[in-house]
Amino acid sequence: MPSISTVPFEQIKVAPNGVIARIILAFLTTAGIFYINIMPAVVNGLKEGLAFTSQQAGFVSSANLYGAAIGALLAVFVIKHIRWQRWCYLLLIALITIDASCIFITEPVTMIAFRAFHGLTGGLLVGIGFSIISRTSEADRTFGYLLLIQWGLGGLGIMYLPGLVPEFGTSALFVSLTTFTLITLLMMPFLPHYEVEKIIEPLKTVASDTTQRLRLPLTLNLSGIFLFQAANMGLFAYMISLGKADGLSLDFMSNALGVASWVALIGALLVILIGTKYGRTIPVVIATLLTAFCSWLLHFSSNEMIYLMTNITIGITWAFVLPYLFGICSELDKSGQMAALGGVASKMGLASGPMIAALVLHDENYQQVIDIAVIGLVLCAIVVIKPALSLDKKTMV
Repeated sequence: MPSISTVPFEQIKVAPNGVIARIILAFLTTAGIFYINIMPAVVNGLKEGLAFTSQQAGFVSSANLYGAAIGALLAVFVIKHIRWQRWCYLLLIALITIDASCIFITEPVTMIAFRAFHGLTGGLLVGIGFSIISRTSEADRTFGYLLLIQWGLGGLGIMYLPGLVPEFGTSALFVSLTTFTLITLLMMPFLPHYEVEKIIEPLKTVASDTTQRLRLPLTLNLSGIFLFQAANMGLFAYMISLGKADGLSLDFMSNALGVASWVALIGALLVILIGTKYGRTIPVVIATLLTAFCSWLLHFSSNEMIYLMTNITIGITWAFVLPYLFGICSELDKSGQMAALGGVASKMGLASGPMIAALVLHDENYQQVIDIAVIGLVLCAIVVIKPALSLDKKTMV
């Protein structure tokens, strides 16, 4: 007979493959990188609330994202050797502590250091979360909930947080991040004990397991992921500042970016509906070039309609292209190792975009930032042609 003390606790566990479990796992994976989905609000909040320059705010964001990339890479090595639930509790508590501490930080260098450590902690949590999601049945459904939460709540944050900063300062940003992580922490006891499996072998086996024939397509695809994420995030991080420089109101931009975040879910749904019916090359190249064209149109963002429609389109294509790029990694390397590295390339791109933008940004002139993003997206469309075609030919044969 089971112990009386253990029965109530075990009864609160949800079904491992049920909707509630998928939602909790989505919250867990989002908690470490939720700031990415509200990046324009964070950058604008640092400038408005703490009088950071555009470059300083960009460096803060990049430090956060570079830390996340390192954390995600670290997760590849440690996931087989840790008790994931215990680590998740510790990492969530660490994130809450760091975000709460940031409320009292006013110096750029100190903020950069704290956000880098936050990124490292969050990236490790995301890596663990992805590994647990892979243990659910129909993992694609769980990732669907993940996108829904990230873009949906991200849209709310972008809509309302910028308006709170003038009244409450940057504390509004960090309190919101702390609250989200706290809610996730309270959900943790309901997750069942997913068995830990050997998800990813050490990275040193990638070279021996991947044939010479596949190394070039894999390298090109990883480069495409990096370029795509860097170009998009380099613009997205400064989207509110860009609009302000063109004379747009904060209320309009917050609503426009919030709507764009919600409508972006259409992109992910299109991937589910279309799949590889038309291959990968045509959808990926066309959507990436469309992203480049809409990014170029931001030169004329002083027009409210252009600002709104370009952000909506970029949001849709962003959510449309990225799953294909990760899918190419998975198809070229069934071991899953390259998909894990694709996650690292993605975070490196997300970090490098704001960093490059901050380095070239002078006197609130965003025209050069737009041009660099367009070039990056065009290069992405070029480098992904070979890996996408290699899979399309294999499918047709």
